[in-house]
Amino acid sequence: MIFSSLNINSKEKIHIQIENHVKEEIEKGIFKKGSKLPSTREVSKVLGISRNSVILAYENLESEGVIKSLRGKGTFVAIEKKLHKGDLIIDWEERISDYGKVCEELDIVKTELPWKKGMISFKSIAPDESLFDLEEFKRAFFNVFSLEGDKLLNYGYAKGYKPLIDYIKGYMEKKGVNLQGKDLLITNGFTEGFDILLRAVTEKGDTIACEEPTHNTAIKIIKAQGLNIKSIPMDSDGIDTNLLEEALMDNPPKLVYLIPSYHNPTGIVMNGEKRQEVYRICEKYKIPIIEDGFNEELMYSGSHVAPLVSLCGKGNGIVYIGSFSKILFPGLRIGWVFGDEKLIDKLESIKRAKNIHSSALDQAVFHKYMESGAFKRYIKKIRKHYKAKYNFTLLQVKKYIPHECILGQGGLHVFIKLKAVNGREVLNECYKRGVVFMPGDIFFNNNNNGHQWIRIGFSRVKEEDIEKGIKIIGEVVKELM
Repeated sequence: MIFSSLNINSKEKIHIQIENHVKEEIEKGIFKKGSKLPSTREVSKVLGISRNSVILAYENLESEGVIKSLRGKGTFVAIEKKLHKGDLIIDWEERISDYGKVCEELDIVKTELPWKKGMISFKSIAPDESLFDLEEFKRAFFNVFSLEGDKLLNYGYAKGYKPLIDYIKGYMEKKGVNLQGKDLLITNGFTEGFDILLRAVTEKGDTIACEEPTHNTAIKIIKAQGLNIKSIPMDSDGIDTNLLEEALMDNPPKLVYLIPSYHNPTGIVMNGEKRQEVYRICEKYKIPIIEDGFNEELMYSGSHVAPLVSLCGKGNGIVYIGSFSKILFPGLRIGWVFGDEKLIDKLESIKRAKNIHSSALDQAVFHKYMESGAFKRYIKKIRKHYKAKYNFTLLQVKKYIPHECILGQGGLHVFIKLKAVNGREVLNECYKRGVVFMPGDIFFNNNNNGHQWIRIGFSRVKEEDIEKGIKIIGEVVKELM
């Protein structure tokens, strides 16, 4: 009985004590809106008082709107607990960690010029969603959901959906990779895989050697974790191996991070001979390699170059981070880390601590789609499509934009070094004319090194807009020259 805690005193009128008690219990959250109060007869019996005092208290409370009586049903609380005026004021700006500050500082969605409706945008290097085979994906979804839907909607495994793990292992083996002593962890795209790996094997203040320029998301993750970057300039065929060896010899970094195929942002594909040389140097100085398998499938001409990890044989010095996000279903955020089985075991624990597991349903549907053979058909289609777009874009750049050089052997973008002008100045003027692209300096550890460069992503732009947009860029470059 909620009135059993009320001790009637002789100083106040009884009905006022009852009214105050009801209000206090509402404020404490004991009585909630809709709670049924005991009858006047029950209250008078418990408190040992006149029923008339209880009736008077209930009538006064009802007149104030605190309670409400419903004929034949009883008396109920009619109000919510009053919310206290908020007076806990925190200056969150002062409390943001260095990690949070770096993430925001290097967040290009917030810091770079945004796309606006009607603009021609060369910012994205995401795949063209109009090419996705939605019917095949829906078929995969319904098939797997009818077979395993109940299990897939429950908790999964941090390591990943086993049929997908086995499929990707087979996929890696076809690339010439030795699976002995290796294992694989499914992640939410490249970003999570890279973040987990660095957290597992580095300490704040360690140094990571990278190509210059390199993937801007990798730069952000490295810096956010308090790590230093040792930038190694690139030649026309990839990282400068002489400078790489000097860097490993003088002050060895903890890791070397490389994008050997369709490099972001340059689009360069490191040839087989240079890959052998890079591996030989890292093997000599016992420095592990993180290989970013960015856009490996988008070869437009020539034969596929085997990934660096295939050079390892039974060795374990290369960790491969893969993802299909730049060519297929980036919304699923499916990636993987492939490497030494003992390392993967540690990464699995970090993954479990971060987010338990990646979506089991997404993994299962993706596996069913890949297993059906649809991916092979899709790859054949998009290579032809993007090759035509790549060649068209290259033609327009050469025709309209004054440049020192154009880099890119495939993928979904070209990287252009402008002639005698600053890429950001070009961007600012183009933005006024309805064209936006990525300035090259965001891909350099030292932004000043990339001021002449711009990246043009063409994957989601129509041919007529590619020509129109590149022509505008060219006009601006000529004006600024």
